[in-house]
Parts: sequence; structure tokens; C-alpha cells
Amino acid sequence: MGIPYSYSLRNLWTRRLTTVLTASGMALVVFVFAATLMLSEGLRKTLVDTGSWDNVVVIRKSAQTEVQSGVDRSQAAIVETQPEVAMAEGQRLVAKELVVLISLPKRGTGKPSNVVIRGIGAPSLLLRPQVKLREGRMPRPGSAEIIAGASIAKRFQGGGIGETLRFGMRDWTVVGIFDAGNTGFSSEIWGDVDQLMQAFRRPVYSSVIFKLRDAAEFDRVKARLEADPRLTVEAKREIRFYADQSEAMATFLNILGVTLTVIFSLGAVIGAMITMYAAVANRITEIGTLRALGFQRRSILGAFILESLFLGLLGGGVGVFFASFMQLVTISTMNWQTFSELAFSFTLTPRIIGASLVFSLVMGFVGGLLPAFRAARMNIVDSLRAN
Repeated sequence: MGIPYSYSLRNLWTRRLTTVLTASGMALVVFVFAATLMLSEGLRKTLVDTGSWDNVVVIRKSAQTEVQSGVDRSQAAIVETQPEVAMAEGQRLVAKELVVLISLPKRGTGKPSNVVIRGIGAPSLLLRPQVKLREGRMPRPGSAEIIAGASIAKRFQGGGIGETLRFGMRDWTVVGIFDAGNTGFSSEIWGDVDQLMQAFRRPVYSSVIFKLRDAAEFDRVKARLEADPRLTVEAKREIRFYADQSEAMATFLNILGVTLTVIFSLGAVIGAMITMYAAVANRITEIGTLRALGFQRRSILGAFILESLFLGLLGGGVGVFFASFMQLVTISTMNWQTFSELAFSFTLTPRIIGASLVFSLVMGFVGGLLPAFRAARMNIVDSLRAN
């Protein structure tokens, strides 16, 4: 005969103060655990969403980022003529782009940070439909005009519309603000590629990006480009290219998060264990009565473990609830691959919610296991004589 679930719930309600204190400790640990996963997921999502499955990025062989890459004009022309390149509005969807880093002071603090400058061509916006001009206009070809991502305009001096930035020994006027959503493009400044190449004295492009007419043709065009003796390039799907850039930082965040979570969870498990041991000590006679009524040891064991699991689930639910508000926070960090600043938000997913709740249940189970065994092993006669 099993003990009703309501028995465990009533015991938690009877000991409201200790229940709240123990659940609060578990909630704090789950909050840290979930927030770390959300931070890692937000970084990954920002970079992965920057790319498109249909787009291909061509960079110099062995280069990890566009900043390190160089594709000369003759090689870019060969890439541009590949038959797999899509067409739109009478033109090939190929963008030959330049990527360089400059240092800009932040608003308020004046602290400098690296920012990506991207030289673009006419097809660049067609390749990235997620980029929308939010304010102002596009730069005129051949002019010293630029547009800034929403994050740049908000966080850096000179990044607002109508303001002026000086780099490459020239003054550049911000004529528009674009919104690229939750992607890395929002942390970039765009301008005419030919003007930027002249300003920075760069004779080569950083990358060539093109859209496939059929996404299934990627393997074929990749093999042809990388086998062509005239070329020293490698091709990656754009979504894979940006995902690779998130791996180092995401791995660091995961290791840091796991370390902090393990340290905090030890305290939470000990707290749960103390709470459950106290519950057993205060209910010795009650346990003896249950045994005298015919409830078996495994029923006593199950009731106390269930009580501890309820405690863990309560703490987990509270921790996830408060962690969900972190989605309202936008932070910036350095992209370890490009050494430029990248703004992104915490991202909560069903997988993170599930992992956090499972983690809270594990803490509850571990914290309640030994006290539950102690309660189950109690002698009936000794328990009834305790009071």
C-alpha cells in the first residue's frame, strides 16, 4: 500500500518556512544554471542567425575569419562566375566584401572597443533579407557615407544618424541606421566597399558571399572551388561559418557555468539534506505510526524522496521563472574569433527549461535520498516510543 502524494505536499505546507528557505537556495542555483545556458545560447543564436543556409562564404584557405582572409580580384571574379550562383533582378547575387576592425569609444564611458567595418556592394542587402533600414537612407556609391547597426548607434560615440566617424584618415558621415534583428550584423558599420578599400589601402577583398540557386548544390560548388588550381580559397555555408565563430566563447561560458553551478549546487544539496533530516527527526512518531498502520519501508522511502523532489521542482520552477526575465537584458562581449565587440541577448529555449527542471529534480533527489533511507530503516517500536 502506497502513501498518497497529498501526504508529501501537506508536509511541505506544514513546514512552510523551511520549505521556502530550502527552495530559495535551489532556485538560486537553478537561476545561475539557466542564466549561463541562456547566455551561451544567446551568443550561439546571434552568430548562427547571422548566416543563411542558402548563402556561401568564400574566404582564403586556412583563414578562420573574414578579418584574417584575403581574396584578390581575379579570384573573386572566378567565384562570381560559378553556375550555381543565384540570379535576382537581373544580377548575380554575389557580394565582394571587405572586413576590417577599428576602435571606437563607447557612449558614456569613453572606453574604446573594436568594431567591425564591412565594405558592401549592391547585392549585400539582397543576400541578407533580415537587414532592414530603420532610419535614414543607404550610402551613395563612391561617397564617404556609412550606415550603422542599431547596436552601434546606441552604444558608440559618433554612431548615430547625422554624426561623423573618423577612420582610414577620412571623415565618414552616418546617413542611416539599420536593424538586423538578433544577429551579429547589428554590431557592424557598413559602407561602400570600393571607398573603404581605398581608405584602408586594401588591394584584396576579405570574402566573397553568394547565394545558391539551389541549396543542395553546395557540395558540388565547394568541391570545384577548393580543387581549382587558380584559387586558394575554401567555401562554407554562411550559417556554418558563423556557428564556428561562436564555439570558443560558448565553450568557455559552458565551462564557467558548470563550475559555478557545481559549487552552488553542493550548498543547495546540503541545505535540502539538512531540511529533510530535520523533517525526519521531527516526525519519528509519525513514521512509526505509518509503519504500525501497515505501510512498508519502501512506501516510507518513496514518500520522503517524493517530498524532496517536490521541493526541488518548486525551487527549479522559481529559478527558471526569474531567469526568464534575463531575456530583457542585452549585453556585449568580445568575439574571440574577430576580437570585435558583439551585442547579444540571453535566450531561453524549451531545452534550457527542461534541463534546468531536471537539474533541480536531481538536486532534490540527492538531497533527500539519505534522509529517506534513515526514515525507512526506523524500527516501529522505537519510533512509537520516541515521544
